[in-house]
Amino acid sequence: MARGHPRPAAGGGRPVTDDRKAQLAENLARVEERISAACARAGRPRDEVTLIVVTKTYPASDVRLLAELGVRQVAENRDQEAAPKAAECADLPLTWHFVGQLQTNKVRSVAGYAGIVQSVDRVRLATALSKEAVRAGRELGCLIQVALDAESGERGERGGVAPDGAGALAEVIAGAEGLRLDGVMTVAPLAGPYAGRELAAFERLMEISSDLRAGHPAATMVSAGMSADLEEAVAAGATHVRVGTAVLGVRPRLR
Repeated sequence: MARGHPRPAAGGGRPVTDDRKAQLAENLARVEERISAACARAGRPRDEVTLIVVTKTYPASDVRLLAELGVRQVAENRDQEAAPKAAECADLPLTWHFVGQLQTNKVRSVAGYAGIVQSVDRVRLATALSKEAVRAGRELGCLIQVALDAESGERGERGGVAPDGAGALAEVIAGAEGLRLDGVMTVAPLAGPYAGRELAAFERLMEISSDLRAGHPAATMVSAGMSADLEEAVAAGATHVRVGTAVLGVRPRLR
């Protein structure tokens, strides 16, 4: 069926796209209530926190519905899914965030559609992103992914540079043509001293962000918190939360 044409519901009810849009609207409203309440508890203006909807495993049709509902920031973590989805939605006023571990052989593709790469965690990746951003004639925003479960010189289980490596990586990104250092990102760790301590983890990220901004005042973005822990991220001071399941529903199990 052609894109944009609703599929009739079984039994002659509302079109499936109408049902899905209503479901997404309801879910977005609930997430908005959670963010607003968290901001109120933290004494922060609501407009200090931006919602990024993580659309991985969901179709481009959902991205279109989200755009109709006012979403402007979406995220993906696998290029093989993100690239065709971004191409299909190229007419929409969206900023695409790449949030997954990124291999250098995927950088050219990602540099073609992503506005911000949130998972920059090594010099080699920054160098590759710079080369492809210049080739594409684009400026890529970059966040340093900080792994709070990593020892000095190591990477985290889910990617990320150890906290003591963030400063050196920031200098590389800030000096790279075609790249813009926007800030930091983390995923609440499953191991190490911050496991099960989401608020403490996000507060540590804020400390790293503060240190970074001393030398790079424009790098103000702090991406932390997902469906289960967005309140802790807002309490700590995050500027962006990445929410998938709470908006789109429980993802199908990947085979």
